[in-house]
Amino acid sequence: FDPRTILKCAFGCADWGKGHTCPSRPNSLRPWEYEQVLRRYSWGIIVHSHDKKISQEVSFAIEREAFIDGYYFAFSLSDCAVCAECAGFRGQNCINPKKARPAFHSVGIDVFKTARKFGLPIETLRDQNQPQNWYSAVFIE
Repeated sequence: FDPRTILKCAFGCADWGKGHTCPSRPNSLRPWEYEQVLRRYSWGIIVHSHDKKISQEVSFAIEREAFIDGYYFAFSLSDCAVCAECAGFRGQNCINPKKARPAFHSVGIDVFKTARKFGLPIETLRDQNQPQNWYSAVFIE
């Protein structure tokens, strides 16, 4: 965890103040609050993909299966890709709040450090044409 992640959201993301899973939304937990909650989990799974939507679909499917298997606190984090465009960008309510999840990085997790810890590929992109690594996580307890 690193609370500096919120700086990248607030000053580097065009979605700040718009998306329903964004840490800027009203009543959202801050990274240091998420840390207290997420540290209660003893294990989880990291999902890697080059496609944001696939990453979210896989992590949500794992969350659901874990829940069905009795891990009722299972919770996935993934940069939300449920809708083509977030309703929040139009000032509307989330149309799929049961599936909308905050991004791995927006809750205070240093994605670069975490991916590297597990030997997963991640680098800053030097060019928009480079394939992007998308990560999501499922916390299971």
